[in-house]
Amino acid sequence: MKALVTGGAGFIGSHLVEALLARGDEVWVIDDLSTGKYENIAHLEGHRRFHFTIDTIMDERVVRESTTKVDTVFHLAAAVGVAYIIENPLKSLETNIRGTEIVLKHANEGKRTVVVFSTSEIYGKANSQPCKENDDRVLGATTISRWGYSDSKAIDEFLALAYHREKKLPVVIVRCFNTCGPRQTGQYGMVIPRFVKQALLGHPLTIYGDGKQSRCFCDVSDVVRGVLALVEAPAANGNVFNVGSDEEVTIEELAKRIQQMTASNSSIEYVPYEKAYEEGFEDMHRRVPDLSKIRAAIGYEPKVSLGELLERVIDYFKK
Repeated sequence: MKALVTGGAGFIGSHLVEALLARGDEVWVIDDLSTGKYENIAHLEGHRRFHFTIDTIMDERVVRESTTKVDTVFHLAAAVGVAYIIENPLKSLETNIRGTEIVLKHANEGKRTVVVFSTSEIYGKANSQPCKENDDRVLGATTISRWGYSDSKAIDEFLALAYHREKKLPVVIVRCFNTCGPRQTGQYGMVIPRFVKQALLGHPLTIYGDGKQSRCFCDVSDVVRGVLALVEAPAANGNVFNVGSDEEVTIEELAKRIQQMTASNSSIEYVPYEKAYEEGFEDMHRRVPDLSKIRAAIGYEPKVSLGELLERVIDYFKK
């Protein structure tokens, strides 16, 4: 495969790039390093099948030139993380919507397969659990910034599916549920790296809200493996898939587990959402993926347990 990875210097993107190179593919990366880090891919510089351009997907010339060289586009470049979205609402909307439109437009010129990375935020405040790909979306008011992210990614999906239906562009949409692992930063609100860093530094582990909200965390290696398998599956074309783990844990339990695994003396503190994010911030009590569709399509099963995932992240930050 000859692949373009937008956002390839990011957390998930850099792991995907490594996996592609490891199996013999040639990879082009576009990343403006706004949330990605050069250190994530620095070790790949000099590899004869790796090509890196520091630029934004908003630059049509760069995207056009890059798509002509490949047969598959993995589109990850986007504003990420609840904290980043709230702090940069306008840039987040522009990047997520206009950027995806540019990528799809130029990929369509040569009918390159496009894998659009979406998010579990699509489901909003949905009460139906586990979340199924065809479930209704339940969102809050437009005055709450986080729902702008959900809407922008939903528009990405609508755009991709419209290109598929009207122009026969091969597309696969993957909705990631709390992907974690080495290289992920807690800078933009990701809870596991934030807790681990706090525990190792002896700082209080700060839980936003009451900690009773539950989530499912998936190791990045499982997500990458699932995505690469979907690209090879003809039945995946034009479809949307949840990708993640269905091993559920409350945020409070997660904090206590990390506290124990790091042998940390850190205390646990509860911070109101309004103080952590913004006035009127809304969260959902439970979010669990239904994985039956991806299991049926490619036999997907997450291999890394939550315990193993936490060990990997703790070891990464210790080093």
